[in-house]
Amino acid sequence: MSEPRTIQGKVWKYGDNINTDVIFPGKYTYTVTDPQEMAAHALEDLDPGFAQKVRPGDVIVGGSNFGCGSSREQAAFCLTANKVGAVVAASFSRIFFRNAINAGLPTIELPDVIAAIEPGERVTIDLGAGTFKCKAGEYKFPALPPEVIGIVEAGGLVPYTRRRLGTEHLFPPEAPKAAAPKAAPKAVGKARASKAAAKAKPRGQAAGKPKPASRTKPKPRPKAKAKRRT
Repeated sequence: MSEPRTIQGKVWKYGDNINTDVIFPGKYTYTVTDPQEMAAHALEDLDPGFAQKVRPGDVIVGGSNFGCGSSREQAAFCLTANKVGAVVAASFSRIFFRNAINAGLPTIELPDVIAAIEPGERVTIDLGAGTFKCKAGEYKFPALPPEVIGIVEAGGLVPYTRRRLGTEHLFPPEAPKAAAPKAAPKAVGKARASKAAAKAKPRGQAAGKPKPASRTKPKPRPKAKAKRRT
């Protein structure tokens, strides 16, 4: 990939109203946090082959209202995890626009140029000079402010801020931790049942010993009648 100020790559072109649910599926929002795994799911509901074929520096081109829908920031971070160079569109959803800058992903509005950009062609973007070059020609856009270019070069707002504060060596970002296995439930049911049974037994009877069988007295035999002598 070329320097962050100059971006060169292949065009991946899509239409209007590309929402965050197809950029990063909602079913992974709270279960996938590892950047590499996030990258594998980028645009999978819109273009299933994107994550396998995209290359560092490639440029996504969209129509109007790109990034509409949910405000989830994963929609921007899954693209930077794939090392996408920039997103060019006719217009952006305001929340996606800010999330993209926070993630270090340049967003460029070129409403009059989108129709001239061909899918699969290679383009060159100069963030500092504010120029976009494609087969149809060279076009101008407002150059990004130095602070925004600094965020892009740092890889996002957090690393940019750490660099400005001189705290890059402190509290390095931790790798995502695997979920701890759930502890097996304690077998308290049987213990409680045995205690209750022991309390219910009469005094003097040892716990765990069977109750002795009750003895019944044998019935007396009827006496035989004496015979009279004749």
